[in-house]
Amino acid sequence: MAELALEGKILAFGGAYSNVQALEALLALAKRHGIPPERMICTGDIVAYGADPRPCIGLIRDTGIPTVMGNCEEQLAANQGDCGCGFTPGSACDRLSAAWFAYANGEVSIEDRAWMEALPRQIILRLGRRCLAVLHGAPSRINRFLFASDPDEVFAQELDLTGVDGVIAGHSGLPFTRILKDGRIWHNAGAIGMPANDGTPRGWYAIIEPKGEQSLRFTLHPLAYDHHAAAAAMRRARLPEEYAQALETGIWPNLDILPHQERAATATPLPAAPKPDAQVALERLETLWFNTGTLCNLACKDCYIESSPRNDALSWLSLGAVHALLDEAAQRHPELREVAFTGGEPFMNPQIMEILETALDRDLRVLVLTNAMTPLRHHLPALRRLAGQDLHLRVSLDHYTEAGHTALRGPRAWGPALEGISALLDAGFAPSIAARFNPAEEDEAATRAGFADLFQAQGWDIDAFNEQHLVLFPEMSVPAVFPGVSAAAWAALHPRGADAMCRTSRMVVQRKGAPDVSIVACTLLPFEPRFELGHTLAEAARPVTLDHPHCARFCVFGASSCMSVR
Repeated sequence: MAELALEGKILAFGGAYSNVQALEALLALAKRHGIPPERMICTGDIVAYGADPRPCIGLIRDTGIPTVMGNCEEQLAANQGDCGCGFTPGSACDRLSAAWFAYANGEVSIEDRAWMEALPRQIILRLGRRCLAVLHGAPSRINRFLFASDPDEVFAQELDLTGVDGVIAGHSGLPFTRILKDGRIWHNAGAIGMPANDGTPRGWYAIIEPKGEQSLRFTLHPLAYDHHAAAAAMRRARLPEEYAQALETGIWPNLDILPHQERAATATPLPAAPKPDAQVALERLETLWFNTGTLCNLACKDCYIESSPRNDALSWLSLGAVHALLDEAAQRHPELREVAFTGGEPFMNPQIMEILETALDRDLRVLVLTNAMTPLRHHLPALRRLAGQDLHLRVSLDHYTEAGHTALRGPRAWGPALEGISALLDAGFAPSIAARFNPAEEDEAATRAGFADLFQAQGWDIDAFNEQHLVLFPEMSVPAVFPGVSAAAWAALHPRGADAMCRTSRMVVQRKGAPDVSIVACTLLPFEPRFELGHTLAEAARPVTLDHPHCARFCVFGASSCMSVR
């Protein structure tokens, strides 16, 4: 630990990331601010993604900018095999970081490693009458990611470890300031060497200055620099193309580390500004959804479609409507490969068996979403006759514990659901399971392991680690602050695998009292007028704007889909 006392305003920054163009631009801006290097402070990760690790180290050393050790410096100094960020093995972050780390490890000298090894892990900064700890990730762990969406309790626990008035940190790459109720401060100055995932090529830094006797003012500033030259240098060094593209698009190559709120803010400029929403054309109709009606035998908590025993806002789907739309699909969309049915509870629809037989007669894959309770059990004799055909049933089982499932479905939902799944297996079906998943409470591996134990205990031949057998969906109770998906985010992320259901699917609904069916953009938005596309598949082929929170949280950034085949 080192101590430093400064007067007047200071400039804080982090994440130079071997981007010498950004670091040179920052030093020039600091002169214009009237801030010399001794009143600048760096939160670490001088070396990372870019092409120029040694020049960046040289600039920091030669100018004498006070610097704390980042996890990248820690790992390079110790000649370790990776950057030490703690990425999930096999994830996109893990794969991409391995490439730049190997490059940087071959570039830095013995002298550079010795200098990095001597860097303090924390600087106690006295600025005016306030005392701040400058560090990289968090007091508890050098590589801990903290984001603006994290709860106050997390910041309070970390601040308790320091005994100071506030923290200036880095590591997460996104700038923000949090002031707790007790007046303590957590400030992330952002990074200069990589964009803030905001759809612009700018980096970010902070100016901090005393305001009165006890207060500090934190202001964030964008850093424009020759990002084209930085990207070109990365390509010459044969570093991952994804990072070079990130410098140009302003969007990270992967979002693995980000909480849902930060993912959903991808390509939202900082500070916030109006942004054009993405538009998605119907490229091909692979899945045609039918809502069989909103009536259901359950009234589940946070049901996105508000199904219940009393809600008939969407009336029973008729056999005639299904016939007519499948006829139109045969003419307009020969690429159609799947028909899917959702509700409400589809097996409450009086014509459901005739509807399923009609779809199967068209040589289409048929998927039904069900809670596998009493309405389905009434149809088991008829369903047995369809076993062996291309009919697939996905059963909602929200958690692998009775308490977790009944918290959402009600106190008498657990036993009947288990009995229904067993009955389907006995009838010759191989049902898949759909569950809700909240990564803030439990990671995916633990969730799948919990379901594996349940499946084994029940004697079910269902593979919890197969994404087709156990489908995990993010929670759908979305805060109002979630934006949609910007045009910049979609343009950058879709080629990398981000998807939206409206690119290949539509849903048919029958509104109560309406003479004709309506076709909507997807299964999640049956009641939003702006997502109603017409009454025929021809009318419904027009583009869809991704300007609803579900577009961001569920599809594009949640990487989820209601479809059974992806």
